[in-house]
Amino acid sequence: MTHYPSTRTATLRAVVADRVFGWLARAAACVTLGMLLAVLASLTMGAWPAIAKYGLGFFANSTWDPVQEEFGGLVMVYGTLMTSAIALIVAVPVSFGIALFLTELSPAWLKRPLGTAIELLAAIPSIVYGMWGLLVFGPLLAKYVQQPLQAMFAGVPYLGALVSGPPVGIGILSAGVILAIMIIPFIAAVMRDVFEVTPTLLKESAYGLGATTWEVVSTVVLPHTKVGVIGGIMLGLGRAIGETMAVTFVIGNFNQLDSLSLFQAANSITSALANEFAEAGEGLHQASLMYLGLALFFITFVVLALSKLLLSQLRKGEGLRT
Repeated sequence: MTHYPSTRTATLRAVVADRVFGWLARAAACVTLGMLLAVLASLTMGAWPAIAKYGLGFFANSTWDPVQEEFGGLVMVYGTLMTSAIALIVAVPVSFGIALFLTELSPAWLKRPLGTAIELLAAIPSIVYGMWGLLVFGPLLAKYVQQPLQAMFAGVPYLGALVSGPPVGIGILSAGVILAIMIIPFIAAVMRDVFEVTPTLLKESAYGLGATTWEVVSTVVLPHTKVGVIGGIMLGLGRAIGETMAVTFVIGNFNQLDSLSLFQAANSITSALANEFAEAGEGLHQASLMYLGLALFFITFVVLALSKLLLSQLRKGEGLRT
């Protein structure tokens, strides 16, 4: 004779399983938070000699001289922010166009192979991007972009300074464009996925009222998917800020800021850490590199906080419109 567990026993097991699951979820959250705090604490402790000596003035000083033990992080922070900004300026419109084409304009037979090809770009190792940028893209940029721009803006105030420098193909602009190529697959894939979850009924209704493709995207798709779009952009920005090897190949690794030219060789936080940390001796040099790592940590935190603030403002604005 088969015996079935009583309803009370089954209920008790469900309650126990639910409580165990809740404890495990809380433990995972606490472990994640603990790891974050541990990273912050270790960076702060390692950077403390530099923090004690330089304070926040470290980021206003462009001198980086390990021999004289004089360190400043202005060049690295500037290079990180500029290359990331250039990457976003280039990648966001291109990614938006790719996602729009795949979801609204592409013929059915082209969607899958084109989408797969874009996703495969994300699988290319960053060092390959760096080698390609140094050996192929850099010379092309110098010959077909920098030299014509220098001839065009010769003697023009400000614009001439933006394109000044030896045409060698490495520098801030080159690093920014390489980063843009690297983050396009991430942003485009997220945008495509969130565009596809827009209810078909909403888009068909807009088309039925005579809306164009751009009007459907701007008035229906984007408002419905703005959280996912901003999330994809932030994902790409995080990849751009933290990228190391590709930037190290093409940024020039130059620890001085002679001009504000887009073609000026510079340095970034990640490339400075990759080039110097293994050889840095204990003391102020290593502490200064740790201070740069701490700065990168806070830059990422500020970017995330600003994205959350932007999303909250969008939600408030949406509530006011309704």
